Amino acid sequence: MKTGIFWFKNDLRLHDNETLVKAKEQCDEIIPVYCFDETHFKITEFGFNKTGNFRAQFLLESLIDLDKNLRSIGSGLIIVKGNPAFEISKLVQAFKVQKVFAKKEIAYEELFTQKKVEIELLKVNCSFETFSTSTLYELNDLPFTLNNIPDIFTNFRKSVEKESQIKAVIEKPNHIKSPIIPPMNLPTLHELSLTEVVVDNKAAIQFKGGETEAWKRLDDYFFKTNSLSKYKETRNELIGANYSSKFSAWLALGCISARSIYAQIKQYEQEIIANESTYWLVFELLWRDYFYFVMAKYGNRFFQKNGIKIGVNSSANHNQTLFNKWQNAETSNDFIDANMLELKLTGFMSNRGRQNVASYLCNDLKLDWRYGAAYFEQQLIDYDVSSNWCNWAYLAGVGNDPRGNRAFNIDKQANDYDKNKSYRNLWLK
Repeated sequence: MKTGIFWFKNDLRLHDNETLVKAKEQCDEIIPVYCFDETHFKITEFGFNKTGNFRAQFLLESLIDLDKNLRSIGSGLIIVKGNPAFEISKLVQAFKVQKVFAKKEIAYEELFTQKKVEIELLKVNCSFETFSTSTLYELNDLPFTLNNIPDIFTNFRKSVEKESQIKAVIEKPNHIKSPIIPPMNLPTLHELSLTEVVVDNKAAIQFKGGETEAWKRLDDYFFKTNSLSKYKETRNELIGANYSSKFSAWLALGCISARSIYAQIKQYEQEIIANESTYWLVFELLWRDYFYFVMAKYGNRFFQKNGIKIGVNSSANHNQTLFNKWQNAETSNDFIDANMLELKLTGFMSNRGRQNVASYLCNDLKLDWRYGAAYFEQQLIDYDVSSNWCNWAYLAGVGNDPRGNRAFNIDKQANDYDKNKSYRNLWLK
């Protein structure tokens, strides 16, 4: 009998999970595993938690849902905590596992961990295979190699839309054969050196982790409220649950796949309406793909001060006093402070807000952009490594922005998007 381990990471779902299907095809028994990587709960070089309270709570909720869904088809989830290379190797030996299956990584630290796991598995004669399950398009289906991916999004988008195809969604397995898996033993937030989450009642949406909740949100945003049909018109708003899709947190942990969302957009277009708004959500998913692929192309450079701009010598330095005012919503710019307060109290901020607070830190305060990116990494419930760091580099002028210096006029932005001060009054009064 061939036994395999499915190592869940940021792919916490059963629907459209190629890795899970491949594991089921190749093995008689599968042992689903999630490892709380000890490095994900340390302080980064910038002085922040790598994983903050909001995202950790969302992760715990997602794992509870995943375990429930696995048990409904005959399996369950084993939780381990520590160094993934050692913890997974120990499970391999305990269960006499021949192969480990996992999601393919592209970011620097995640690749480092993946390589360490592979090295340890070789020592115990266990093979290791990864599959790409994070994006709308697969790398092998793009009209260019990784090294030739355009440095300008528009060029990437036009080529991909013209020449590439999005693969069909993979159905979830209806049964997984596993050895007896004991009840799941999740760590508490306290055991992860974090604190309990109390979300402010002014939050735009009450996020709850898990694949079940992801599909509930999609059904509500698409089919119950028809909010998708006006997404392009409302996406820059600041207040409420339905001005934007809010899918990002579930996408970040892989509770739902980009391809599943795309398939549902196509269904919506057939059954209800196809317009600029339905296209625009696909457009945003393509931006997400783009940042994933350019991070794969440039690797660790997106974590450096000069980003991917060769020859750029940023004069920005870290000033803790100014940074603290930005972080704690004490800049005296009411639009910036309202957005930063929302982030602090809820773990979420609108896309319009994110662009403005990043521009303010980089261009008005002239601070090192990486501290802003690192604070977002701690604070955001929907933190995604490539989207976060590539977006920050973009706005700092050291990423994939062809203009090079995208400084926002904050007062004009506030007047354009919060003319009646409804948003600022909500958060600052």
